[in-house]
Amino acid sequence: MASFNKVILLGNLTRDPEMRTTNSGLSICKLGIAMTRMARGSDGESREEVVFVDVDAYGKQAEVIGRYFSKGKPIFIEGRLRLDQWESASGEKRSKLNVVLENFQFVSSARSDDDGGSSDANFSGTSNFGASNFTPAAVAAKNSGTAGEGAAAAPENAFDEDVPF
Repeated sequence: MASFNKVILLGNLTRDPEMRTTNSGLSICKLGIAMTRMARGSDGESREEVVFVDVDAYGKQAEVIGRYFSKGKPIFIEGRLRLDQWESASGEKRSKLNVVLENFQFVSSARSDDDGGSSDANFSGTSNFGASNFTPAAVAAKNSGTAGEGAAAAPENAFDEDVPF
């Protein structure tokens, strides 16, 4: 049986990232993000649906998120689902789906920061901290077979042997 576990999310942080380090020196960052969409109810009225997701990041990516992100900032995440199971103090079995971050992307924001007006636009489309170029434009380009804005370019010599001229 084949299986596939991939999650792609674009949302805003619901709280400041929570950083900690294990005894072995591994950085862990816990963050929450919210995504909204407009939907029509059975009465025909538009309403906003909000989904809240908890995300865990590890290593260098956790350090970067902890340093550059704060509550309200947008983030683009690629990851996988993980089911956490535990027993509560009262003996009840509990479980929760989390996202384990594999890659992330800085997303431009029209809002200014409190530190003098700089915005997320100062960051490049792809960070060199292990984040892939997974912007919506790159996903669309990948799916359509063309290179769109923000799509990763192939190395110049990648197709040298295939060119007939």
